[in-house]
Amino acid sequence: LTISDSTVTSAGTHANGVFAYGTGTTLNISDSTITTTGNNSGGLMTTGGATLNASNLTVTTSGNSSAAIRTDRGGGDVNVDEGTYTTSGVGSPAVYSTADVSISDATLSASKSEAVVIEGGNSVTLINSDVTGNNSKLNGQSTIATNVLIYQSMSGDASEGASTFTMTGGSLTAETGSMFHVTNVTTTINLSDVTLNYASDDLLILSADSWGTSGKNGGNATVNLDNQDAQGKITVDSVSSLKLNIKNGSDYTGSIANSGSATVYLEAGSTWTLTGDSYVTSISGDLSGLNLNGYTLYVNGVA
Repeated sequence: LTISDSTVTSAGTHANGVFAYGTGTTLNISDSTITTTGNNSGGLMTTGGATLNASNLTVTTSGNSSAAIRTDRGGGDVNVDEGTYTTSGVGSPAVYSTADVSISDATLSASKSEAVVIEGGNSVTLINSDVTGNNSKLNGQSTIATNVLIYQSMSGDASEGASTFTMTGGSLTAETGSMFHVTNVTTTINLSDVTLNYASDDLLILSADSWGTSGKNGGNATVNLDNQDAQGKITVDSVSSLKLNIKNGSDYTGSIANSGSATVYLEAGSTWTLTGDSYVTSISGDLSGLNLNGYTLYVNGVA
């Protein structure tokens, strides 16, 4: 199906604007406007292994649980280039991914939700895009306000496995809560030349939440800072783990509160400036870039 220069509106419940379903299905849409007002009504919806290609759209949703770019059981491939994607409902991120979603040169915002949610072994790639979230009201089982939620609900909606969040260029803004929260899943977060803006001091929280089996439902993340400035606190709880790689001229200013496992690699030419006492399992690389800044770094319990 190919749609261009069109207007799509829906007012019903569970009434997605444009819906691609099934392996072998391809939907192309460009230079169009999509508006949904009902609950559970995404703007662009992809499931069952379909492919959806979108270019230069204006997508607006106002219902609850109505992501502008949305996928569900069976996933698929979603490719978005340019346009504006806006949500105003509770539990309505700009992007909800149970698929492989790639977005470039777009503006995305969610006024009452996380900006981006990745569930299960899936991915979101953002290139030169401006992304804003305001998780001012928690939805469902969430207990931590965050801008990017990466998790596994175990509902069967998303494939199991490791996920990936990659962002290059553009800006990522959290108007409420932490920038990232990872729980009950293993993920890789890649940040390169992104402008990070957030109201809190929490860059990343790796912790158990309301999903999964107690004692085994932490967040496990490899974070790659590549030519990236980042600030804020990283928290790793007792059932979680962190691998932080600071490389290619990156500068991290913050602290690590760790009761699980946390390893740090500091490449020559990159820096870590502590803003509080920090706790890691190990640290390697060129430690000339480590600035204690008057605080103490504990490595495997030793100051």
